Amino acid sequence: MKTVKASELSGLIGQEVGVSDWITINQDRINVFADVTEDHQFIHVDEDKAKFTPFGTTIAHGFLTLSLLSKFSEQASIALEGVKMGMNYGFEKVRFLSPVPVGSKVRGRFTVKDAVEKRPGQFLITYEVSVEIDGGNKPALIADWLGMQFT
Repeated sequence: MKTVKASELSGLIGQEVGVSDWITINQDRINVFADVTEDHQFIHVDEDKAKFTPFGTTIAHGFLTLSLLSKFSEQASIALEGVKMGMNYGFEKVRFLSPVPVGSKVRGRFTVKDAVEKRPGQFLITYEVSVEIDGGNKPALIADWLGMQFT
C-alpha cells in the first residue's frame, strides 16, 4: 500500500494506484466460502455436476471474488499519511462480468475515481476496481468501491 499526503489526492483522480498479486482460487477456498455463506449451489461445490454446465467445472461465487477486494486493497490501494483508521463505506456499483473457474488466478487493479474531504480529517475515496482473471478476456468483476480514511 502506497502512502500519500491528503493534498495529493486530487492529483490521483483518474490514476491507477496499484495492482495486487495474483491469488489462486482453488476448490478448498470455494468450499469454505460456501460453508460460511451457506450458499452450496452445485455450480460452486459439486465438481461432478459442474462438468455438465457450460463452464465445464466449478466456479467461484461472485461474492467470494468481491470479498477478495479487502485482500487486494492491502497491496494496491493508498493510505493517507497519518491515517488513524480506514473503513469500508460500501459500493456505488458492482458488476459480475465473467465467471471465475476453479484453478484460476485473480488480482485487483485499483484506480482512484474520486476523493473528497467530507469533514476535516475525514476523506471518502472512491476506487474503480477491476478483478482480472489471468488469461481471461474480461474481468471477473468491476466495482466502484468507497473507503473512508480518518487522519
